[in-house]
Amino acid sequence: MTDFTIYPAIDVREGRVVRLHKGDYDKETRYASEPLEVAQGYAEGGASWLHLVDLDAARAGGYTLIPLLREIVAETPLSVQTGGGVRSKQDVATLLEAGASRVVIGSLAIQEPETVAAWIAEFGADRITVALDARTGEDGSWVLPTAGWTSDSETDLAALLSHYSRSGLAHALCTDIGRDGTLSGPNLNLYTFLTRAVPDVAVQASGGTRHAADVRGVRKVGCAGVILGKALLEGRLSIDEAITEERV
Repeated sequence: MTDFTIYPAIDVREGRVVRLHKGDYDKETRYASEPLEVAQGYAEGGASWLHLVDLDAARAGGYTLIPLLREIVAETPLSVQTGGGVRSKQDVATLLEAGASRVVIGSLAIQEPETVAAWIAEFGADRITVALDARTGEDGSWVLPTAGWTSDSETDLAALLSHYSRSGLAHALCTDIGRDGTLSGPNLNLYTFLTRAVPDVAVQASGGTRHAADVRGVRKVGCAGVILGKALLEGRLSIDEAITEERV
């Protein structure tokens, strides 16, 4: 797997661009720029993809960013991977019809894997990204939270990802929640484990990336892409620098 993709991220809450600290809705940083303006900046910097998250819907269900999604697709050349609150087959169809290139499914992918596996078969493996975001449990195992990371499940990360691999999954996103929004560096041990466990799945790394060396690090361990949020928004890493790493 030689292709590597930079996914600049825009997380939206109450219409504003935000970042959460370790997934905590009470620890939010808001940014002044409008979501469309940020997306246009990433496109102008050379990005080909955008990772768009509806944080309100991630917790409560009911994706709310259709107008923004349509604007981004109409006014930029970006392919958009988006999710938050996707709970039904109709939700997937609606997002694809609105212009999404891929739909991200998180909570339901953990709660109803057979349902989501059927959607992968129906819509096509390249149209769905399964998000198996994890935090370290008290016993050292990887816990998979749902509902915008507000409720823990008892599902095993490796076992679930292997199930999806057998079901034809092509794209998986895994955020180390303990590093999300912290600028503490990506968890390379986690991504080494995942890319070895499911070498036929394109794994997207997320959480903690600070600079170009971190981008190189996740690429070196076999990831097919990296989600970049706070580092871009706060100017610690420019989109130009990130895209340079994509093209190496």
